[in-house]
Amino acid sequence: MHGRSEAHQLAIERAFTEHRSLLHAVAYRVLGSVTEAEDVVQDAWLRWSRIDVATVADAEGYLVRVATRLAIDRLRSARVRRESYVGSWLPEPILTDPDAAQNALLKESVSTAMLLVLETLSPVERAVFVLSEAFGYGHHEIAHFVGRKHATVRQIALRARKAVETRHRRYDTDQATRRQATERFLAACLGGDLEALMEVLAPDVTMVSDGGGFTGAPRTAIHGRERVARAVVVLSAQRPHGSHAQVLQVNGSPGIIIHAGRTPVLAVTFHLVKGTIEAIHVVSNPEKLTGVTL
Repeated sequence: MHGRSEAHQLAIERAFTEHRSLLHAVAYRVLGSVTEAEDVVQDAWLRWSRIDVATVADAEGYLVRVATRLAIDRLRSARVRRESYVGSWLPEPILTDPDAAQNALLKESVSTAMLLVLETLSPVERAVFVLSEAFGYGHHEIAHFVGRKHATVRQIALRARKAVETRHRRYDTDQATRRQATERFLAACLGGDLEALMEVLAPDVTMVSDGGGFTGAPRTAIHGRERVARAVVVLSAQRPHGSHAQVLQVNGSPGIIIHAGRTPVLAVTFHLVKGTIEAIHVVSNPEKLTGVTL
């Protein structure tokens, strides 16, 4: 950066800042990790700060290409690390904008259920699906981003879409319904009311917990209304003394975050079918809660 004027440096920083949230959004959906997405954004900034940006005709295209390729590389190495992960692996939760006008596909693509489905794709398939379905980039643009031919990307996109449609369960999308169920769930937990809790759960509800071996979270999924309700009541009674629970927008829908002081200790997201909770995802691994810090 030697020899650059202050005005030039400010222009470089301003151009990057303009696209920073987009880069993080893409990287997070490709990786399912807040911390890894932040690392991708930082690495993209380092590359951006070293080039002559006056030679870049399309700053967004350049930065999305860099971030996408960095995210694909990180996902490949992350997959190897996840093979030795203790207990169930869930995506890192993230606080999201409650804006109802936000693109529905963009909102759905950040749900924990969708991120788990995306885990079944190859890194390149996942990147292509995210760029196409969530962000609306064309196949020609994506081919440039991922370094593949246009015809190849079209095939990858088709294959990825079919795979997602096959595996992705259709859950309730109405925010008011989801918020009401979340609030009822929280009230039942805080009151230790087993009957009230069972009323909001579907008969075949499943609860998956991710403690990463750091907490006493169950290491296998719990199935069935009664078993899940009893487990939730027990876990709720074990929450840290003086902690407080809030209903916040998490991964595109109402969820519950428990804080001890300013430190998040638990994040819960829900997926509903016909107004009752069908799936519960609980993250208590402290290394995975940076995205829900207030």
